[in-house]
Amino acid sequence: MSSGDNEYYDVLVFGSCIVDFISYVPRLPKVGETLHGTRFATGNGGKGANQCVAAARLGSRTAMIGKLGDDPWGTAYRTTLAAEGVNVEQVEVLPGESTGIAQINVAANGDNQIVIVTGANKCLAPADVLARPDLFERARILICQLETPIEGTIAALQAFRGVSIVNAAPAETNLPHALLSLATIFCVNETEAALLTDMPSVADVQQAKVAVHKLRDMGCKTVIITLGEKGAVFAEPHNPTVYHVQPLKVKSVVDTTGAGDAFIGALAHFVAKHPDAALGNCIAAANRVAAWSVQKPGTQASFPRQGDVELPADLATLHDQWERV
Repeated sequence: MSSGDNEYYDVLVFGSCIVDFISYVPRLPKVGETLHGTRFATGNGGKGANQCVAAARLGSRTAMIGKLGDDPWGTAYRTTLAAEGVNVEQVEVLPGESTGIAQINVAANGDNQIVIVTGANKCLAPADVLARPDLFERARILICQLETPIEGTIAALQAFRGVSIVNAAPAETNLPHALLSLATIFCVNETEAALLTDMPSVADVQQAKVAVHKLRDMGCKTVIITLGEKGAVFAEPHNPTVYHVQPLKVKSVVDTTGAGDAFIGALAHFVAKHPDAALGNCIAAANRVAAWSVQKPGTQASFPRQGDVELPADLATLHDQWERV
């Protein structure tokens, strides 16, 4: 697609591209411990690109703004991202920079442990927003995360007039008020919610309800807290009611890596494609996509394509999967 066309995008992602180095182990190692792994794999990751690919595979028209290193990993990543149907005109390969990487351990029970070296991602800046204002004008949904500098993320949110989703991960304390208040939808998991609200834990629906109110008091508009196998809770602006979206039960968990990104990408897809649908129905549909992904190994490789997940044509039929708490 040429930069001069005027076609819209369902989802625009401003964020990270990271190559995953994945070791499969019987269990996660303790501090100082060396374990024998059972398998090693590489794959494309980074929350930004993951979320973009998740939306693209479900049928959204997507574009990505990101940075890669001038190395074999970066060149191959850009090619693969384009093959997923993502517009990569603004995914820049930077001379002298290394591609971001993540070292991931995945235990037999599906738990994971991740270390990130951001590399070229640290160069994503406000100037990258100014370079392509047309992308922000022609997108329905904007997704941002915290794996790239916050200054650029805030600039992207300020430039956008549609529905924006901020996935505040990896979580940081003392986030700027602008980041919290500019997002249409602020989404975190239970660990991130606890850190941001200074709660000892957010381990169940009732604790998540408290965290939702705290995040709203901090300036957030719509808040979603994902709870893994316990589903998700959410609340919308000007409404004190918190709702719980039931989880979709799965037979066996293979790998939870990227499940949160599958959820965010799917949420953006459903909000873009069903703009009049209730948010709870979009979350319930996104839960189905995330549940499908944890039954497959890998990160982007585990994301379903259009038709893989059984979803109703009318999302309103999912209304019975969420209720007030």
